[in-house]
Amino acid sequence: MRLSLTFLGTSAGIPSVERSLPSIALKYKRWILLFDCGEGTQTQMMKARIGFSKPMKIFITHLHGDHVFGLLGLLQTMNLLGRERELEIYGPVGLKGFLESAMDYSLAGLRFPLEVREISGGSTVKGEGFKVKARLAMHSIPNLAYCFEEDKRPGKFHVEKALRLGIPKGPLWHRLQHGRKVKLPDGREIKPSQVVDPPKPGLKIVYSGDTKPCRAVLELARGADLLIHECTFDDSLAERAEAEYHSTPKGASTLALKAGVKQLILTHLSTRYRDDEALLEQARRNFPKTLVARDLMKLEL
Repeated sequence: MRLSLTFLGTSAGIPSVERSLPSIALKYKRWILLFDCGEGTQTQMMKARIGFSKPMKIFITHLHGDHVFGLLGLLQTMNLLGRERELEIYGPVGLKGFLESAMDYSLAGLRFPLEVREISGGSTVKGEGFKVKARLAMHSIPNLAYCFEEDKRPGKFHVEKALRLGIPKGPLWHRLQHGRKVKLPDGREIKPSQVVDPPKPGLKIVYSGDTKPCRAVLELARGADLLIHECTFDDSLAERAEAEYHSTPKGASTLALKAGVKQLILTHLSTRYRDDEALLEQARRNFPKTLVARDLMKLEL
């Protein structure tokens, strides 16, 4: 397992007994990447046993309350539990003013460094072995869809070929594995391609945030290992979904099919739906490899 995803909240607009408000925790190596932070996110993190002091970046899709109102509670919890590491929060224009105003009025002085960075479609945030790209989707207010991309992984190193070429084991092998040519004691120059396969693409995961199906998410999701797409309404309410800039099972699954993704997970479900099966059946007509997210559902890749 190189990466895990935990769906902390999967509801839309308001919470229910079964579903909390939107938030997804992606764990990669030592990092926690949190996508959206609805009310009660810190409680869901406790249930999922996700530590509050870990290296973390938070990505907010848009400023509707169900995606952002959990930030203050999370920050206060981190503060009271003694977090010392810097925390970075990324999101659309307006996020910084929202947080600064709320913290000023509540006198929420933090004892750890906080960096809030407003980004736009086209922005890329680089991390340790990964990057997160943002693209402007299509919602009633600016909404950033996000794409997590793992850096390319080194191709297989062929020990037999290296030995056959007389390359001594040690630093020279290491250099070749990391894409650098080497020179042998006898003067021969060896290129990485002679003993190492081409780099392998890393994992790619896309989260739509709130949006109706649109070209920006389609292009962002091309070839993704996983697309997490909102699905606020069922197919019978397609006209309402279109008018309110939301999605249906048919819309999300059609986009997944066009993008050539490997797996689709539907989230951000209206509380009117108690039974996932109807939504799942509608989506699988177009895209069989579909799941419906549930709170605290964990996926390992």
